[in-house]
Amino acid sequence: MIELNSPFYINFFMESRSITRWLIFICIALFMPAWVLFAQQIRLQLYSLRNEFKTDVPGSLAKIKEWKITNIEGGETYGLPVEEYKKLLEQNNLQMVSYGAGFEELQNNPQAIIDNAKVFGSKFIMCAWIPHKEGAFTMDDIKKAIIVFNTAGKLMQENGLQFCYHPHGYEFRPFEKGTMFDYMVNNTDARYVNFEMDVFWVKHPGQDPVALLKKYPSRFLMLHLKDRKPGTPGNQDGRAADETNVVLGQGDVGIAAIMKAAKKTGIKYYFIEDESQKAVEQIPQSIKFLHTLK
Repeated sequence: MIELNSPFYINFFMESRSITRWLIFICIALFMPAWVLFAQQIRLQLYSLRNEFKTDVPGSLAKIKEWKITNIEGGETYGLPVEEYKKLLEQNNLQMVSYGAGFEELQNNPQAIIDNAKVFGSKFIMCAWIPHKEGAFTMDDIKKAIIVFNTAGKLMQENGLQFCYHPHGYEFRPFEKGTMFDYMVNNTDARYVNFEMDVFWVKHPGQDPVALLKKYPSRFLMLHLKDRKPGTPGNQDGRAADETNVVLGQGDVGIAAIMKAAKKTGIKYYFIEDESQKAVEQIPQSIKFLHTLK
């Protein structure tokens, strides 16, 4: 989708007064190849470059710019003062549209999260982990999280932000006639709490990302795009070796079918996330694959 509120188009409209330029713009909008339009939707979860950020924050952000990505999901400043980090984002034309937060802070100080997200102009706040005893995620953990999410999400909604929880695989353990995740969806208020699907962490515990998108078409607002090495054994523990992350389209998650289904739902943002040690090498290949999708 062409983002008409981008600086490029705002400047274009302000500076252009000739009918000829307006006609050129309309032709671009109507006839630009689909992969070019989709390219504008490709975003990156910064965890993908966690190792690179340890030694070179400016260079890592510049690399993202080289990939022609302008929207990111993050939260850390990698040891830099906030204003210095914000300046680097601006220099590389990067907007943090989604801000990551930890569960404990959601529980104890959600206003601080809201204030930090607003500093970066983020529209979404996401949480990707519910603390629990390893290998023993329980309904008590789910019920506690529901209270925390509904409470914090309400405050965020009142501040003009949207909260999303990112399931990590252990939420898909059986419960009653469905899963723990089904219970979470049915007991969170959709006005305040929605979800970010990490397609790897839906596939890994034995679920079908496409089926889940169709089951809850209005509750998933963001996607993490991540593919899994074929033959990788799944589990419901939320754990997998980093090197099971492969180039999008080369794994067994079914990225093309997921993207086709996602375009029919309410997905706002798609973020590539690559947790492998070869992320810098693999991300450009993943972008290339996404460009081939219609």
